[in-house]
Amino acid sequence: MGRFILWGLSIAVWLLFTWWYSNTAGPLTADEIDHYVGLMEQRGTDPERADAVRTFLENDTGDDFAMINVIEMNASVPALEGLAPGASAQDALDAYMTHMYPALFSRACHPVAFGTAATSALDTWGITGAQEWSQGALLRYRSRRDLMEISTNPDFSGPHEFKVAAMNKTIAFPLDPWVQAGDPRLLLGLILLLIALLFGRAPQPKKRKRR
Repeated sequence: MGRFILWGLSIAVWLLFTWWYSNTAGPLTADEIDHYVGLMEQRGTDPERADAVRTFLENDTGDDFAMINVIEMNASVPALEGLAPGASAQDALDAYMTHMYPALFSRACHPVAFGTAATSALDTWGITGAQEWSQGALLRYRSRRDLMEISTNPDFSGPHEFKVAAMNKTIAFPLDPWVQAGDPRLLLGLILLLIALLFGRAPQPKKRKRR
């Protein structure tokens, strides 16, 4: 009986995580797109950027996607409320991400890879001013709806100043479709399977000693 409970619990945990980690609401509707783009326009977003976002939302696949971010940090940052005097650009970015991480993680959005630039760009073609970068990151978003829920949240209008102060220039664009070898749904399934196999084995009957 214990084996059935263990296997049942493992399957239930995996199904619950997969349901939470996956977008089950489908692609954005036309009304949702108008709502999110309208919020951007109310904030004074550049019309060209708002049009690009609308196109991205109208082509929603309903699947998760990844956002590539390449950043050059500022040499210095202006004095901002919430930052200590003499704070660095990294301090400002860390202050911004302190607000961002809870919003990301609660929606199953998270970094997939990130790191610091080891040197200047080793290859550039067809673009100017792209030799110097500080760091790069790849972020996974559960859906385009989640991205817009985060980016249009008025609670981030203040912390967004930290991001602007931290960066000298940045490039960010989405990947969809995309693949990753370490999908947490697959990893969790393998871990739960291993646990169930290790602890769910039937006990071997003891051999009676011959007299």
